[in-house]
Amino acid sequence: MPLARQAAAAAISALASTTALVAFFGNPNTVAEQLRGEIGEILPDQHDEHGDARVPSGGEVCACDDGGEDMSRGQVLLQYCQRAGKTAFYTATSTLSDGGSRTAGKGGKYEQVRAVVLTNAGGGGERVLWAAIAHLQRTEPDVVSVVYTGDTDASKEQIIKKVQERFNINLSPKSLAFVYLKSRYLVDDKTWSHFTLLGQSGGSVLLGWEALQGLVPDIFIDTMGYAFTFFLLRLLGIKSSTGSNSSIPIGAYVHYPTISTDMLARVRDRRASHTNDARVAGSTLRSQAKLLYYRAFAFCYSRSLSLADNIMVNSTWTKNHVDRLLPSVHGVSKGSQYDGSELVYPPCNTDALAKLPLEGRERVILSVAQFRPEKNHMMQLQALRALFDANPDYSSGERKVVLVMLGSARNEEDTQRVEALQRTAHELGLAKNVKFVLNAPYSELLDWLARSSIGLSTMVDEHFGINVVEFMAAGLIPLAHASGGPLLDIVMPLNGELTGFHASTPAEFGERLHEIFSLRKTEELAMRKRARQSSERFGTKEFEKGWAKAWMSLKKSLNP
Repeated sequence: MPLARQAAAAAISALASTTALVAFFGNPNTVAEQLRGEIGEILPDQHDEHGDARVPSGGEVCACDDGGEDMSRGQVLLQYCQRAGKTAFYTATSTLSDGGSRTAGKGGKYEQVRAVVLTNAGGGGERVLWAAIAHLQRTEPDVVSVVYTGDTDASKEQIIKKVQERFNINLSPKSLAFVYLKSRYLVDDKTWSHFTLLGQSGGSVLLGWEALQGLVPDIFIDTMGYAFTFFLLRLLGIKSSTGSNSSIPIGAYVHYPTISTDMLARVRDRRASHTNDARVAGSTLRSQAKLLYYRAFAFCYSRSLSLADNIMVNSTWTKNHVDRLLPSVHGVSKGSQYDGSELVYPPCNTDALAKLPLEGRERVILSVAQFRPEKNHMMQLQALRALFDANPDYSSGERKVVLVMLGSARNEEDTQRVEALQRTAHELGLAKNVKFVLNAPYSELLDWLARSSIGLSTMVDEHFGINVVEFMAAGLIPLAHASGGPLLDIVMPLNGELTGFHASTPAEFGERLHEIFSLRKTEELAMRKRARQSSERFGTKEFEKGWAKAWMSLKKSLNP
């Protein structure tokens, strides 16, 4: 859709397969106009007696029944669905204050028609997205949610069902819609075998351009980490469609900075990791070249992120890194001194998990994490081997310990990673003590959380660690890597007493595992209770307070 037709609209949307949120405010005609380029031509004043949109002859649009939805607030609902390979567009009749009714057609004008844009994916960070949308659906019923996603084979119904199964979050289909993008491969790391950060960041801008052709909203909140799309927004100079003549407000919820000072330090110190190949770490010349590349990228990233009007971060670790990157540029772009990002802990399902029993636990170590390289699953196998080497009776018999690796495999690379872990478990003699659970529904996750004794997380510099919070809320004793969010925010003493443990090496993890399994029953139960109590700091209600504050700030920026 030509941008000229949307000169009064604003913004870019959230992008590919993970998380992002966008919102726009405008009148129904503006909304319908914005969506025309995505779904085909539909005449705004053609409706039947029920308010359902009629399909123009030869059009690529099929009508959706309104299902008797209440439209008493003058709400316009925009819905996409898949029917016979076509895209459906829907507008509903609205009851006006004078008791009459009018469709969102030619000449119709209602106040505060709003929309939100998000994306479809899976993973701990995605809970932020769906929890934010669920909160908006409850507190601002006139908001219409529109999703940009690269999952072209996933219908709205399928995504809503997946969100309910995986996160136990209920979304209303009445104000939820999806726009499908074809260029998600541009942000896939497989597309960029070299200069991956630069390639993915540039790809996100191109993907953002595609998103702009489909829908241009008025408020943008990125929770994907695609800060380089902010440049595109400001470069185009698009104004809000609300009539305030203001630039679109940009918000960012940062789970993990695209580049951090820790990444720079690893390259500088020539330490191999999943972000610093051993061949680079072993070469002085390559390390110097990569350090120069990282420093240039960090400068550009900080410039991009500084364009946001409001920045939320998910942990102290992330806040420290973001605030180090931004002070030198934020004051220049905003014309004021940068006063720091806002710490808004992500929503964790503590209420439901807190109902699980604390006693009667099995000798099960539970890991919950996507099978991505940075999750460091290999260390878990090494830790289990270290435990068995020091305590042979843990490998079988009455004291047998089992490690359950539960997580999603997103693609072929993840599946191959699982197969490699299975081979390693066999080589280490752990095949009978390790169980892999892939792509489990929420009900199965809940079952393992209710049965297991220890929650294990081995990721280095985990930005937050929703899985660790869920361990604690469910009554497991957490054992996490001594870095990032688990160290600085989550597994913290409560009233001077331990709520869990930290470790850094396989040997240390093995020692801590033995220490936990050796606790007396009274000590074990007391620690489980403290861990659960400590997890209440990260509940959904606390997240909603922080999110609402940022949301109001962005709305204020929209109408200064």
